[in-house]
Amino acid sequence: MIGKLKGVVDSVGDDWVIIDVHGVGYQVHCSTRTMDALPSLGEATSLAIETHVRETEIKLFGFTADLEREWFRLLQNVQGVGAKVALAILGTLSPGEIASAIALQDKATVSRAPGVGPKVAQRIVAELKDKAPALSGDASGTFGLQQELGAGAASNDVQDAVSALTNLGYSSQQASAAIATVLESAGEDAPSATLIRLGLRELSS
Repeated sequence: MIGKLKGVVDSVGDDWVIIDVHGVGYQVHCSTRTMDALPSLGEATSLAIETHVRETEIKLFGFTADLEREWFRLLQNVQGVGAKVALAILGTLSPGEIASAIALQDKATVSRAPGVGPKVAQRIVAELKDKAPALSGDASGTFGLQQELGAGAASNDVQDAVSALTNLGYSSQQASAAIATVLESAGEDAPSATLIRLGLRELSS
């Protein structure tokens, strides 16, 4: 089973790249995010690989990081999510953004991915909420607060502060991450007005 490819970018298509590894070209299917991160033709690259073996074909899927590959595997545990939909989600959201959306139970963010309807998005945020913390990546520092917000368990001041920031045009992920950061210095008992002021300062820095 192929788990990693290191070679030269030979050619690219809309959703695939051929990696030349010592004269052997491997066709690897990738998300738009991974495709955008690839170097130019003829340059060296390395991709984490997930191999799917079917009766009629062997298909390789490539990712810039192992964390993305883990999300690709995890997402497909949800009914209605196959390889194509999982790639679409990873092309739309980073691993940290997926984890945050699940923590916040924010199905609207998940449904931004092509091919993901409201029912599938609801299943993703509901079924993966206990598995997402281990794969939260760059969102790990704010995941706990986001889970409290998603479950309606955060304090009123925190909820009000996050709501105020989202009303100003920030995403729920941005707002909750900013409030989680400022809570460390402001303290758990800080009033919403203080949290909003510090949160805006954090978002503008």
